[in-house]
Amino acid sequence: MQLHLKNPDKGYDAQAFHASERARARSLLELLSEASANIRQGVDPQLLAQEQNLQQQLSDFQNRKYQIVIAKSSQESLDEIQQKIDTVLKELAQLEAKIRASSPRYADLKYPEPLNLPQIQQQVLDDNTLLLEYSLGEERSYLWAVTKTSFTSYELPSRTEIEATAKNFRDTLTKETTRTSPQMVAESAELLSQMILAPVASELGNKRLLIVADGALQYIPFSALTLEESEAPLIVKHEIVNLPSASTLAILRRDMGTRQPAPKAIALFADPVFSTDDERLKGTSTSPVAKNQTVENLPVEAQQLQRSASEANIYWTRLPFSRTEAEQILALVPDDLEKQAFDFTANRTTATAPDLSQYRIVHFATHGFANSKHPELSGLVLSLVDEKGSLQNGYLRLNDIFNLNLPAELVVLSACQTGLGKDIKGEGLVGLTRGFMYAGAPRVVVSLWSVDDQVTSELMTRFYKKMLQDKLAPAAALRSAQIEVLQVSEWQSPYYWAAFGLQGEWN
Repeated sequence: MQLHLKNPDKGYDAQAFHASERARARSLLELLSEASANIRQGVDPQLLAQEQNLQQQLSDFQNRKYQIVIAKSSQESLDEIQQKIDTVLKELAQLEAKIRASSPRYADLKYPEPLNLPQIQQQVLDDNTLLLEYSLGEERSYLWAVTKTSFTSYELPSRTEIEATAKNFRDTLTKETTRTSPQMVAESAELLSQMILAPVASELGNKRLLIVADGALQYIPFSALTLEESEAPLIVKHEIVNLPSASTLAILRRDMGTRQPAPKAIALFADPVFSTDDERLKGTSTSPVAKNQTVENLPVEAQQLQRSASEANIYWTRLPFSRTEAEQILALVPDDLEKQAFDFTANRTTATAPDLSQYRIVHFATHGFANSKHPELSGLVLSLVDEKGSLQNGYLRLNDIFNLNLPAELVVLSACQTGLGKDIKGEGLVGLTRGFMYAGAPRVVVSLWSVDDQVTSELMTRFYKKMLQDKLAPAAALRSAQIEVLQVSEWQSPYYWAAFGLQGEWN
């Protein structure tokens, strides 16, 4: 972008935009590696073995080159090792072509090919959509605004300045002491908007906003921003959709175009049992083994998750309105087209069962959690206790989600903080969203903070009515439901309605 400032007619801004897309496209691979997901299923083992061998050779040669440079050896030695590196890189490129030909799905993850600017304009955007892609830098940040026929770049303040303002906005929204103060919320929203939206204000119109955020901007709801304190929030004039990268949408659309819709309407998980003290266990005959069971009796991964929650002072309490939410949603669907998993059946076994692939919508009304230090420990919390009162592994963690076969049209995570994840610099938000996208879902609704149980139930019921009765697309239905909720006087604060957002395909 510095080259663009000196030579604005050379197309350097488009090259910088492409570099941003390429960096973001690598993020899924990083997440899969951390979560130890089985992404190699179905790929020729011999090709993978060759790949691993070449990667090891490359690592060894690069290490030897480093040693040669440190030792200040002869140029001949340096040239010799560089020649070997070049040879391995050439062999890797040839092998990548074989893997791409034999397994396009694996290649999309391992060797992602991001779209260039013209491809994004042609394959991703329509006449009513404006892409806003952010890249935060140490000295200055950048915003690219892309429509089907135009491309504009803007210079923004530094990462430090933007992230401090974004954190203040988020804290103002979510802290109990400030979220009920409309003036404080408006001031913090307007301050952040002036930094990240004001430069592009003339291009917004009434368009749908497709947001590819970066850094702390991934943790704030653009729907609640206002360009002026006196203005209504963006959600009133704009449908807002989030994406890990613009290129992601092209891959999602390609996959959607090759499969038939699932035959049944909705599978819904709600009101799991989290504690042996739960009233639903009263009157049951709990065995001595169950009574004396401790966390140490659980599988290792469940022990890690339970301790991770305890260390963070997180305790899973019952969500009574999640049942109300589920029942109101199910009332909109014929009995033979729905699957309900309440109480003890809202468990990990049900969530990983093959028949879940038969449903167009999968809805989880439960607790969710994100571990920023160890993203592989992020997940959803289902029943932690069985009908006999015995502790069980109820954590549907990231690794489990990546290995689901879930070609649903929509996954809804009506849970606490499911949109959060580990922020890898330059590579976007790593969280549950991409796990469900990899599992097959082109759209995921997630939340950015813990929302009042009752309001969540109300918002979700309205959301489903808009989709199932009024036949609105998911993104439009969510926006309409949020506007209705913010018009309720006691729920006007964005804290109540802005946490939920849709990521993925808006159509």
